[in-house]
Amino acid sequence: MTEDAKQEILARIRSAGAKPETASRQLDEQAPAADPVEQFVEYAMDYKANVMRCSRSGIGPAVAGALRANGSRRVVTAVDFPIELRLDGVEIVTDGGAHILTILELDAVDSVITTCTVAVAETGTIVLDAGPGQGRRAITLVPDHHLCIVEESQVVATVPEAVAAVAESVKNGQPLTWISGPSATSDIELNRVEGVHGPRKLDIILVAD
Repeated sequence: MTEDAKQEILARIRSAGAKPETASRQLDEQAPAADPVEQFVEYAMDYKANVMRCSRSGIGPAVAGALRANGSRRVVTAVDFPIELRLDGVEIVTDGGAHILTILELDAVDSVITTCTVAVAETGTIVLDAGPGQGRRAITLVPDHHLCIVEESQVVATVPEAVAAVAESVKNGQPLTWISGPSATSDIELNRVEGVHGPRKLDIILVAD
């Protein structure tokens, strides 16, 4: 746990009328935190996301492999997607600017590829804020397969750190999407159903610094 996160927790305890000295001692006595990147991988996979790790030069092959495994032939990216992709046998369509895809057009693509803003180790979560390479929320909610490229440097240990990282986005009115694994819910008999509120499959490509 970072010092900033600890102080934020203690501030909330003080405002609730508890004794911060006791809470501080308990926080200090916790076991040392796991490596955030390794913890992120573990927890993301617990949420049934598929995590692939690669170097920066290996992004293209990793993307191609993930799309091939999914059987994707048509994918969408935001118009400002920052990584040049050359994928044999795959059509890439862009969304944004003068060309906004309809819901029916998005439903006809196999996958969406995005970047993210921050990733959270303690929950295995990726956070999108419609920033560069992420596009509109719709493009990450309609296609059945979401492939997200995450930099190791974007991984933070805790939720408060992630909240701090997107504070400016909130001030600017940018929509936030917090994603922990593929979309899933349970029916009245507690049977897990995937893909109801978003992609049925989530692949994460984690790029080493």
